[in-house]
Amino acid sequence: MKFFEQKNLLWRIFKKLSNLNFSISILSLIIIFSIIGSIIEQDQNILYYKTYYPLNNGNILSINWQLIYFLGLDHIFRNWWFIFILFIFIFSLISCTLSTQLPGLKSARRWKFVSSKSLEKLSHAVINQNHYNSNSFTNIIYSLLSTNFFVFSYKNSIYAYKGLYGRIAPIFVHISIIITLFGSMLGFLSGFVSQEMIPNGELFHLKNIINSGFYSNMPLDIYGRIDNFYITYYPDNSIKQFFSKISLFYNSKKVIYSQLISVNSPLNFHGITFYQTDWKINALRFDLGNGKYVQKKLIKTDINNKNCWLTSLNVNGSKKIYFILFNLNSDIIIFNDDGLIMDQVILGENFYLNKNIISIDSIITSTGLQIKIDPGIFYVYLGFFIIMLSTFLSYISYSQIWVCISLDIVNFVGSTNRAILFFEEDILRINRCYNFYTYKSSIDCNKIKVIDQILI
Repeated sequence: MKFFEQKNLLWRIFKKLSNLNFSISILSLIIIFSIIGSIIEQDQNILYYKTYYPLNNGNILSINWQLIYFLGLDHIFRNWWFIFILFIFIFSLISCTLSTQLPGLKSARRWKFVSSKSLEKLSHAVINQNHYNSNSFTNIIYSLLSTNFFVFSYKNSIYAYKGLYGRIAPIFVHISIIITLFGSMLGFLSGFVSQEMIPNGELFHLKNIINSGFYSNMPLDIYGRIDNFYITYYPDNSIKQFFSKISLFYNSKKVIYSQLISVNSPLNFHGITFYQTDWKINALRFDLGNGKYVQKKLIKTDINNKNCWLTSLNVNGSKKIYFILFNLNSDIIIFNDDGLIMDQVILGENFYLNKNIISIDSIITSTGLQIKIDPGIFYVYLGFFIIMLSTFLSYISYSQIWVCISLDIVNFVGSTNRAILFFEEDILRINRCYNFYTYKSSIDCNKIKVIDQILI
């Protein structure tokens, strides 16, 4: 008795999940929380929320930082209740597919013979009184087959359908949404994102973690090195692209992989993706001679709305000379305290400072990398591919034709779910083909009339 009660309870839950109104309600919740997550900045520190969402802001309807932290609105897309809602939506789609769509597809594949009387009731058709000969049955079947219909016959009844793939499209939509949501949750739970700003020529480890899932596994035995970083410019000195040459190491000093990356051209290695995201000019390194070097930090500023980097060297006491850099390919401008330009030099070019020969050895730059592991990205792409495929399948019309022959009476009824004009063209082709083989000497399309078309 308990077994049947549990079975009935599970069946009621299953039917509730497959209810269309319930699925729409869950989808509406997901949309609402996604909008909130787009309005409220995600994954910021507590000081940010205290600044922009204070407790006493004079607006009763506004949200404050305590409520944001209490409800977890600062990380909605990684919150347990948001993932739980996604799971419910997935189960709803699965139950709807199993209980409604698959049985409907199975029913669409079956033949559906009806009698002449049922056909008349179905279509309100006017009975055709044209002469019927012994070859009409075969000719109708051949005419339907020539128009790419699947044909079934039983006694004096014919049933044909076309475009069954169009009935698969809704199932593909559900499957694609399930796969996409599964891939998203897999990324939430098992992925991580790290951001690093690495000086040119330096080694780096994965340590600055921005986001990580509950079950993420960061590879600690892999580290890398920035072999080279450079920027290409357009003729007007605006940035065209910036590149980083990365070498990866694994538990040794031996390079196991090396690649030049740029924006939109990342490095992929065993599920780890290295993106080029940012860059920075840090300092100038001066060669003072006799093996002595000094490094001066560059400060970013702007002159006439142009970005530039500025540093200085002490000359005598309080006197300084300044160095200004506009981009990595331009000359370095030297000027004094009065703003007068003293010289323009390139890397490695000697110039005098207090009767000493010095040169600018190098410009120290850093490249910004985003390192990401997302095991669900394949499933997300697969889900989008399936939903695009289902879009094309949805344009395929599902058409049905019933034919009943009795003595000299031919009843012909057709129905389609979309593309009425194309269906009418199919009916005309069937009619012409039938007339051609039935009345070989004269093709008269009016001898066999299409009695009715039910447009569903």
